[in-house]
Amino acid sequence: MPLHLEPLDFWADLQDAHAVLIVACPICPPVSLATADNSAFIDLFEGGFKTPAFENHIREIRKILGQRGIRSDVFSLRAPCPAMCLWTKGQRKRLRKHARKYDAAVVLGCESARLSAEQALENDHCRVVSGMRMTGITNATVSLQSPFRITFKNVARVEENRT
Repeated sequence: MPLHLEPLDFWADLQDAHAVLIVACPICPPVSLATADNSAFIDLFEGGFKTPAFENHIREIRKILGQRGIRSDVFSLRAPCPAMCLWTKGQRKRLRKHARKYDAAVVLGCESARLSAEQALENDHCRVVSGMRMTGITNATVSLQSPFRITFKNVARVEENRT
């Protein structure tokens, strides 16, 4: 049950940044962007195990940062699991070590991922900025197409029930 996330306009939060680390969660953001533009989640022959829509989003962020003279890199968690926003002590330590060269980190993930990044970087000079916001939960039927292409059908977004 991946969360449905939508990109935020975070550029004002990076006005004084010189180096930005993009912290990319590997499950909910790729699912959200693939379902938003009705593209493949995984197409082994196109991009391996990476989601083209998510990789394009990251490339676009890096392109804009580069045009503004801001150095950037991408940090992702190594082993995807259903609870990616629940980071291990080792993952937090790895982020802290990688973020030493950056003055801002844009989290492409949910609020839990943002909080995990903030906790990992709480005593560092690297401020954390949300790059996405949750708008619901994604529900879909997974479809395996030949050759080695995973897509979603019957996509629906389950929104919070406000009573």
